[in-house]
Amino acid sequence: MASASIETFYAWGRKIVAIGRNYADHAKELGNAVPSRPFFFLKPTSSYLRMPGNIELPVGTEVHHEVELGVVIGETGRDLTTGKAMDHVAGYVLAIDLTARDLQAKAKKEGKPWSEAKGFDTFTPVRWVQAHDSELQLIRDPHALELYLRVDGAERQRGPTSDMLFPVPELLAHVSSVMRLERGDLLLTGTPAGVGPLAPGCLIEAGVRGLPGSSTSTSGDLAALMFRTITRPGTGAYGADRVKA
Repeated sequence: MASASIETFYAWGRKIVAIGRNYADHAKELGNAVPSRPFFFLKPTSSYLRMPGNIELPVGTEVHHEVELGVVIGETGRDLTTGKAMDHVAGYVLAIDLTARDLQAKAKKEGKPWSEAKGFDTFTPVRWVQAHDSELQLIRDPHALELYLRVDGAERQRGPTSDMLFPVPELLAHVSSVMRLERGDLLLTGTPAGVGPLAPGCLIEAGVRGLPGSSTSTSGDLAALMFRTITRPGTGAYGADRVKA
């Protein structure tokens, strides 16, 4: 999809690479060890959600919100160096990584992957922020931003991207040492502390803005997301009209 607009990455990009525990306070709030090196997992691109739309909560699960800065790959590469990694970045998105926390806890206990907990439809809401090489240069430094998330008007998460344990170039270098990063791929960079459960009917608002006094300082949000949560429809195991055996 070399000719496709990078802003439509969600329609044709091949993978979502999500970094785990990249904010120390978030790792600690869930009782996890703070990692000494980056680690990541994959999410399906079928989990993308754009406005307008509804976040579907699978029946019988406890779903948590995690607001994140996303990095969209613009140039395919492997074995990137930290010094050249940002040359492969096309732009940035505001994202929410949704997690069925009870399913994740069960998978961790049994030593299984997190695919089910992270991969439901609508579990990766995204909104484009700006191109990395934009003439506007609203984001001069991806580590000089602030993320926030509110549920029904109450603030749940707020934190600066400068709190990342591993900065974006290091994340790109690490992931690309394992797998090729391709144009249209999305790298989710981790979430600040404050994650928590959602219920059907919640209004979720999230945003990203520049930190005051930084090179990315802004008077308002660079991008914002707003979604309602609903019970997942359907007759499957996690649907509202599921057929019981």
